[in-house]
Amino acid sequence: MSSATTPSFMAVTHKVENQPPLLVNYNSFLQDAALQERLKREGADWAKADLTRYGKITGSEEMIQLGFDANEHPPQLETHDRRGERVDRVRFHPAYHQLMNQAIQEGLQASPWSHPRPGAHVARAAKYYLHAQVEAAHGCPITMSFAALPTLLKQKDVTQPWIEKLFSHQYDPDNRPFEQKTGITLGMAMTEKQGGSDVRSNTTRAYPLGQEGAGQAYELVGHKYFVSAPMSDGFLVLAQAPGGLSCFLLPRWRPDGSKNPLQIQQLKNKMGNVANASSETELRGALAWMLGEEGKGVRNIIEMVSMTRYDCMIGSSAGMRQATLQALHHAAHRQAFGNLLNRQPLMQNLLADLALESEAALAFTLRLSRALDQTDNKEEQALLRLARAIGKYWICKRTPNHAYEAMEVIGGSGVMENHIMPRLFRESPVNSIWEGSGNIQCLDVLRAVHKEPACLDIYMQEVLQAQGQNKQLDYFVKQLQQDLQDTEQLEYRARNLVDRLALAMQASLLIRSSPGYLADAFCASRLTASAGLNYGNLPKGVDCRAIIDRATPGTD
Repeated sequence: MSSATTPSFMAVTHKVENQPPLLVNYNSFLQDAALQERLKREGADWAKADLTRYGKITGSEEMIQLGFDANEHPPQLETHDRRGERVDRVRFHPAYHQLMNQAIQEGLQASPWSHPRPGAHVARAAKYYLHAQVEAAHGCPITMSFAALPTLLKQKDVTQPWIEKLFSHQYDPDNRPFEQKTGITLGMAMTEKQGGSDVRSNTTRAYPLGQEGAGQAYELVGHKYFVSAPMSDGFLVLAQAPGGLSCFLLPRWRPDGSKNPLQIQQLKNKMGNVANASSETELRGALAWMLGEEGKGVRNIIEMVSMTRYDCMIGSSAGMRQATLQALHHAAHRQAFGNLLNRQPLMQNLLADLALESEAALAFTLRLSRALDQTDNKEEQALLRLARAIGKYWICKRTPNHAYEAMEVIGGSGVMENHIMPRLFRESPVNSIWEGSGNIQCLDVLRAVHKEPACLDIYMQEVLQAQGQNKQLDYFVKQLQQDLQDTEQLEYRARNLVDRLALAMQASLLIRSSPGYLADAFCASRLTASAGLNYGNLPKGVDCRAIIDRATPGTD
């Protein structure tokens, strides 16, 4: 008989076998061949050493656990303190603050603005791409802070102190006036109950406190239905001034140290984006300063909106990459029916297809980063005007089904909350819906083409740089150009046209800069009449194994 200190053999039912090791403690940059190649192609190879350093951090078990902890403990609203004083304070788990601190230390909220150089936006996008694979929700205040600068620059006599604090690499979550802080974050408040994307129907009013116009002080009265990151230090807000809808900078604290009456009514109970607080607010005479010309609020804030849409592309591309990593890692270690999953033909078809989608999304996104780096190039800016709406529409919309298919590769374990896949799946629709849903992006494409017809020509010139290198793309583009000439029922047909504009750009980029076997697979599976509607419909002749091996994480 066994002694009291020796486990009985009857207590050991089985050994854990045929289960993949945890995907932790890897370098997420060094394991991403596509990202390394794109970094060099788009003009930021100088950032390789820094991204290698950061890839080790974002692939570490410690950092990955912060993402789980921040989502397991959602933010909590405290409207009043125990004395009954109005405080409008949101409390976050320490893991959230650690993630925010990491992002701001790395300059994700401002680095291309504070340290401009060729490739600065590309380098920042690559780093954000690594960072967002860990946890997406806290990226909301990071993105809004980053996106606010073009609008802040419209009224530097008011905003210069804010810009200086925005450029700080110190995360300061203290609830106090921005003048007393070492660093700040910024938010945005546009949406109201009755309007949603139709911000011209906003009813929030702005009352001048003295002289009217740009740079002057107003009090805002009204409501905002969707204010993310309500603990931001300031917000760009749209409100109806006497001269029409205008843009304002609203601080959370007044200059005299009193609390500005932006009152949080409730936090949104979201299916995804859990670690980030989103709220409904009332503005009860809240102090704010007008930024830019009165009555031009949409024009003045649209650059911030456009930059947040660009970051949505980065975030969705990052979600695709992480989902692809999880599926590939699982299939590289899991056996079924006598062989590894990633060596079985049907699974190879699906895995390769997921990897194709991920790399195409990254290619499109970083091409736009290069355009952002060329502010003095009119053609690049025209390309950006159109491609940003197309890319935001397409990449963000492709993400939910991609996340589901990756989850299905993993099977039952991928549905469990101790796996990252449920979080990736819940997060996957967010970027498509926020900052202008699919229809809004398609309408923006039509408006851009109507106002600036040259932007479509420039977009197609970019696509045609791959002309003659793939017959499928050549035929696809020819048909697309013919259909673009047909102006009948354009709005009704907009989704179809934008789908094809996106695919043409992705195919062109892959043909010009990715391995031939990968570009050929993309064109054969997405540009032909026989292309399947779901992932895992790659045609015969595709080198699935090469695509899978290129994207699968291994040892550093």
